[in-house]
Amino acid sequence: MTEDADPVRTRSRILDTAEALFARHGFDGTSTARLADAAGVPKGLLFYYFRTKPEILSALLEERLDLAVLDPAALAVPGDPVQTLVNVGERVLGDRAASDVLREVIWHEAHTRPEVRAVLTRYRHALHEAIEHALRASLTAAVDTHAVRAAASAWAATITARPLEAPSADREHLHEAASLRAVARLLSAGLLSTAQGI
Repeated sequence: MTEDADPVRTRSRILDTAEALFARHGFDGTSTARLADAAGVPKGLLFYYFRTKPEILSALLEERLDLAVLDPAALAVPGDPVQTLVNVGERVLGDRAASDVLREVIWHEAHTRPEVRAVLTRYRHALHEAIEHALRASLTAAVDTHAVRAAASAWAATITARPLEAPSADREHLHEAASLRAVARLLSAGLLSTAQGI
C-alpha cells in the first residue's frame, strides 16, 4: 500500500477508485476493505476521509455530477427551438460521455440508493429548469407556459434516458443525432402550435 502525503490527492484517489469499483461491482458489491486496498490506503485512512461508505457515494456524485448543468443563454438560438433543444442535448450527452463510469454508477444505483436518487433528482430539476429557460429564449412568440414546461420535461427525459439497446443497421440509437433532431422537431412543432394566435 502507498500513502500519499497530499490529502487532496489521497481523497481524489479514493473517489477515483470508488467510481471504478462501484461501476464494476455495484455499491453493495464493493466492500470498504476492497476499496481501501484498490486505492492503496489503509482502511482507517479511508474512514478518516469518509465516515461511511454511503458518504463516499454521496461525495462522488455531488462532486463529479455537474449540478450547475449548463448555461441556457449560451445554447439558445433565437427563433429556432429545434436547434436550441439539439444544442442542449449535445451538451448534456457530451458531458455524460466524458464520464461513462459515473453514468454506470448512477444507472446501477438510482433505484436502490437514496443518496443517488437525491443527487439525481437535484440534477434533473436543474436540467429541466435550464432547458425551460433555453426554450423560452429561443421562442419569438408567446407560448403556453404549461407547454414549455412539458416540452422541457420531455426533452430532459429523452436526453437522460438509458438506451435499452445498441444501435443496429435497421434502427438508430435514441441519442444519435438524427433521432435527437427528429424528437426535437416533434416537441417544437407541438410547442409552437400553442403560440398565441394559432
